[in-house]
Amino acid sequence: MGTRVEPPLGVPLSSDVEHRPGRRKPYRARVRWVDPVTKTRPSKSESFATSEEADAWIEMIKGAAARGVDPSAATMPLVDYGNANMTLAMRGLEAKTMDPYLAGWRKRVVPTLGHLPVRMITNGVVDRAVHGWIADECGRSVVKNSIAVLVRIMEQALRDGIIDRNPARITGWQREYLRAEDELDDPRSLALPDWQTLTRLANALVERSHENYSGWGDVVIFAACTAARIGEVSGCRVGDIDTSDWTWRIRRQTTTAPGGLVDKGTKGKRARTVPLIEEVRPLIQRRIDKVNGRPDARLFTGPRGGRISTAVLRDATHWDEVVTKLGYEYLRRHDLRHTGLTWLADAGVPVHHLQRIAGHGSLTTTQRYLHPDRRSVTDAGELLSKHLRSPRRPNLRAV
Repeated sequence: MGTRVEPPLGVPLSSDVEHRPGRRKPYRARVRWVDPVTKTRPSKSESFATSEEADAWIEMIKGAAARGVDPSAATMPLVDYGNANMTLAMRGLEAKTMDPYLAGWRKRVVPTLGHLPVRMITNGVVDRAVHGWIADECGRSVVKNSIAVLVRIMEQALRDGIIDRNPARITGWQREYLRAEDELDDPRSLALPDWQTLTRLANALVERSHENYSGWGDVVIFAACTAARIGEVSGCRVGDIDTSDWTWRIRRQTTTAPGGLVDKGTKGKRARTVPLIEEVRPLIQRRIDKVNGRPDARLFTGPRGGRISTAVLRDATHWDEVVTKLGYEYLRRHDLRHTGLTWLADAGVPVHHLQRIAGHGSLTTTQRYLHPDRRSVTDAGELLSKHLRSPRRPNLRAV
């Protein structure tokens, strides 16, 4: 394999675009320069479909060489650029700050955005990445550290002249956490109120999807009734379902990775078992029969058989438009999980059982779903009154 040719940093370049009709990419852009050491005149070229693309490539190479930046940095993946410039980007930080930043880089930024070229990182791309981290129940400080390291890497790219603004400087993401905290004052704010509302939502999403794909409604109902993440629903295989006692062994989830969606272990690397209530059993059996009961078959897929993610569900069903029309404009895909956990809590499921079903590592996380509704509060008061009115045995220690 030949050595990759790159113009030396800071040298002037000459350029031309040759049109070669009949080829799939007929415009060949070329830059040439005089090597300051050997005095030879090497060149670098690339073919494009349009003359505009060819001109843009020449300008990129010229600009990078003139600024003293490796021209390949403009097109290299974020993971390569970040790793190559990490020391420069992190200068001035103390070790105790660098450790959580580097963890955020390895565990969240690289798996989500690392495969994208630096110049393809936009505000919208970062917004979606951060929303995904929040949907995965990452803590506020974890998300903050992940954003912080991305900001520093992109700031270095800005200084290198690869980009003209820092797309990682986003705002508003902390409102997601404030909304979760506000539910302490309004417990039902992030959960659907009842089964009828859930089925109405599912039907509306199916009607709005392309060719009325019924699978989207099944995904929504299944996710709410199992309190599972959308990625875990996507990762469910027929072999994970036990129809003898109607339970689901959650073993994997679908998540973003370089090159697209992949399956990996559940969050926290802990498999867990959740019950499958009577209301969803016909739906599950129908989908098992659809794939002839093959244990390795996915229980839920997109209309073309692909993996599902929260973003796929949102785009395919026009989620934001549908929930707004139904009067639930606050509702996110992850709130289906919140709905299921809230219903389980209201049904009286003990907190330690609820923690296992949810797959929470901390009991504190589970306890925030135990916000009682108004009827539960009234019932608790009546139980206390009944206790105080009942005959009591004498307190022998007071005699």
